[in-house]
Amino acid sequence: MNKEIKTLSEISHSVDSIPVQNTEPDQEIFRVVGVGASAGGFEALEQLFRNMPEKCGLAFVVIQHLSPTHKGMLGELLQRVTRLKVYTVTDRMKVKPDAIYVIPSNRSMTITNGEFHIFKPIEKQGLRLPIDLFFRSLAEDRKENSIGIILSGMGSDGSLGLKAIKEKAGLVLVQDPASAKFDSMPRSSIEAVMVDIIAPADELAARLITLTTQSDTIGARDEDDKDTSALEKVITLLRNQTGNDFSQYKKSTMYRRIERRMGIHQLNKIASYVLYLQQNPAELDILFKELLIGVTSFFRNAPVWEELKENILPSLFAKMPQKYLMRAWVPGCSTGEEAYSLAIVFREALEKANLNKNISLQIFATDLDNNAIERARRGVFTANICADVSPERLKRFFTKTGELYRINGGIREMVVFAPQNIIRDPSFTKLDFLSCRNLLIYLDSDLQKKLLAMFHYSLVPGGILLLGSAETHGSQGNLFTAVNSKLRIYERSSDPVIEGQAYMPGSSEHNKPDTGKTLQAFPPDNLQTLTDQLLLHQYTPASVLVNHTGDILYITGNTVKYLSASAGKANMNIFAMAKEGLRTLLPKAFQHAMQDYEKIVLESVRIKNNSKTQLTNVSIQQLESPPGLKNKFLVVFTDVPEENHLLKAAIGKSGFKNKLETEFKFEIRRLKDELESTREEMQTSQEELKSTNEELQSTNEELQSANEELTTSKEEMQSMNEELQTINVELQSKVDDSVRIGNDMNNLLESIEIATLFLDNELNIRQFTTPATRIFKMKQSDIGRLFTDQVTDLAYPEMYNDVSEVLRTHRFIEKPVPTLDGRVFNVRIMPYRTFENKIDGLVITFINVTESKKLEHDLKDSRMMFQSFIEELPAGFISLSADGTITSFNREAERLTGYDCDLVTGGNFLNLFLSESLHEIESGMKQLASGAINRLENHIKGINGNEIVIEWFAPKTVKGEGTFFGLMKNF
Repeated sequence: MNKEIKTLSEISHSVDSIPVQNTEPDQEIFRVVGVGASAGGFEALEQLFRNMPEKCGLAFVVIQHLSPTHKGMLGELLQRVTRLKVYTVTDRMKVKPDAIYVIPSNRSMTITNGEFHIFKPIEKQGLRLPIDLFFRSLAEDRKENSIGIILSGMGSDGSLGLKAIKEKAGLVLVQDPASAKFDSMPRSSIEAVMVDIIAPADELAARLITLTTQSDTIGARDEDDKDTSALEKVITLLRNQTGNDFSQYKKSTMYRRIERRMGIHQLNKIASYVLYLQQNPAELDILFKELLIGVTSFFRNAPVWEELKENILPSLFAKMPQKYLMRAWVPGCSTGEEAYSLAIVFREALEKANLNKNISLQIFATDLDNNAIERARRGVFTANICADVSPERLKRFFTKTGELYRINGGIREMVVFAPQNIIRDPSFTKLDFLSCRNLLIYLDSDLQKKLLAMFHYSLVPGGILLLGSAETHGSQGNLFTAVNSKLRIYERSSDPVIEGQAYMPGSSEHNKPDTGKTLQAFPPDNLQTLTDQLLLHQYTPASVLVNHTGDILYITGNTVKYLSASAGKANMNIFAMAKEGLRTLLPKAFQHAMQDYEKIVLESVRIKNNSKTQLTNVSIQQLESPPGLKNKFLVVFTDVPEENHLLKAAIGKSGFKNKLETEFKFEIRRLKDELESTREEMQTSQEELKSTNEELQSTNEELQSANEELTTSKEEMQSMNEELQTINVELQSKVDDSVRIGNDMNNLLESIEIATLFLDNELNIRQFTTPATRIFKMKQSDIGRLFTDQVTDLAYPEMYNDVSEVLRTHRFIEKPVPTLDGRVFNVRIMPYRTFENKIDGLVITFINVTESKKLEHDLKDSRMMFQSFIEELPAGFISLSADGTITSFNREAERLTGYDCDLVTGGNFLNLFLSESLHEIESGMKQLASGAINRLENHIKGINGNEIVIEWFAPKTVKGEGTFFGLMKNF
């Protein structure tokens, strides 16, 4: 039975809220592999499953983008190439290993407790993300036993789902983009998460089997067998490589991440992996990113954001003054989705509250991963965020550019991103809201307590703390009260932090004053150490060790009176932390100290500390030794008593009795010195600015010149482009004409059934018609070969000579040529002329004249028989043509008339034999020829004067030899 769900975001968040407990305790635990593919993915699927063994212990679920009207044939096609059983999923079907499950057409799918759930897609049109949806549910259902594979496809579907699988310690494999027909989905996945394996589709099967087998072998070891010292070595290598300490991370999480990397490299022992890390520093960077996890999404766990919008934020607004800047902190922000979600919900809640107050929000978003911070600052996200962001929010708070969405400027300006190590770096303070979701679960319990105490310190009374679904405030119940315990929303209480709870990152234990209890911790027999420690802590002035940029490396004594952490991005730099009075003098003195190793002393500097003013001598010296401290700077703070001997001497010499006047003189002298120094710096700066301005002007002129050239080039390119377009249209027209003419010629040659052979100037075959294959034994592969190499039926040995002669003289040759099987062809050899009237080969036509030659021969035989017949007639025979010309005259006619046959043949009958009644004879002949009469008689006289009667008739079936036949006899 199909399920109807309103929005895809609701589907995703309903997946997040699905209970992960297995309803069947005896259900077999095995890995489920989600396989996502889109355009060009079928070939990759074939390559993947063709190489998959039948007993692999894995269940595969294929999710593919299909048209709503597409009839699903994927299951049948895959069954042809794999030994695994292929099923098309039905609702509530149970998943089993060693099988392939294919999503049905026009459906979306999730998995819960090993059971598939099918429902109609809610998107009628536009972007659909079935891969992300299934992968998210797979991550929640199978956790570390979930595997995601992305193959060829367009778009970015699957990348968010892979993040969820990665968060649950699952495996991620991606087809190598270079081997994919469409590399958009593989590339988006590689950019989104740290992929475990990237390989061509035909190699993924073997890599997957090796990886899962190796992971099972490693995971089967008992916890006691795991090498604790080797784990500490890994932590040390990570600290040396990245500067980050993972010693307070949960050991179980560390082991899982390390074991997965061991499985990828096929290593069985952590000690072997330690050696591999030492030999391959790049692996340390990969392991570092693995440990960071960095999984997030927009409006994660939708009910939390709905509660913030409807209740939590409006209650905060009501307590705020008329004009107020809210401060929020999102530690572990990853790529920024959480921070941007908070900004969007704040904007919506503020508009809905419709208060007459000027309330704004400043969000500080920090993370340990610099790459994630850079991506967050860009504020550019792939199209698959529509799974979590409603169309209304996309339209209002994002700008779509191609297939990407960019956060709008109004939301982007509310968030400040900065890299920060929450364990080591100072925290933000005076916060109204703090969101730390799914970060504490990766840290051990002691560090969790310290961070919760720090959050209590950072929040103002009544400030809101938001934790992840798997996190609570634990034993720190006195620090926070639950606002909504189900959604993990807490309010900062006003109770003070008890001793042992306070945790300030960046502070050192030696900054705290030692008490008697601390001193008693020293061994009683080491009196020298005890005395040295006492003297150092009670009599040594406060000092800081800094590098050449002012970054603080080490602090000695209590520097609270001189330095303080500023609000905003955490910055352990002496120039940023210097208090008022010291802040303006310190940079100049530091520059002088950098020039040599002489000590620079600032006397009687007035440093404001809250409402009091402290006179302090500040000395700055560049260290030359020992080698480890070379080019470092030591800044020492020494408090000046209110009335020292210098002040008394000054009062005595000047005669002034008013101490306030003397102090003013000291202050005026110091200000004059400072003003003079400032003037010198300003003059130097002005000269540098003038020089820079001249350089900028010169550069600007060059850029203007280059811009003009580029503009001219652009116009030329546009003109050229127009010309090319015109030429292209003309060429296309010519091509169309050529194609049409070529088609006409082919049809003409095929219709007239004349064998034609086209030769080039080297007498190689260029083209031929089909009837030519009945004379020459040719096929298409013979084009380009010499025509004399072909076997022919023609009895024409001099053909090569004739062809060469025509090519030389450009005069055609035509002659009949017989074949070996009795056929006769009229062969015509002509030059091949181009449109430019150039000779470019020959055209040879072969016209079959076998029938006409046969008729000609038969006609010749008939003539001979007819001539023999009339010669044997007993009567005189004469035949006339239509114009009266005598065509036949036999021997009997010679005897009767006395005229010789040769003399009368070809002469006119009317002129030779008739001199009278010509008109009547002509009229009678016409009537006889027209069929008006059947016979005609007339009389002629022979040479001897005898009279002869001729009976004429005109036979209708005889053509050419005579129109009138006449028989002669004596009268």
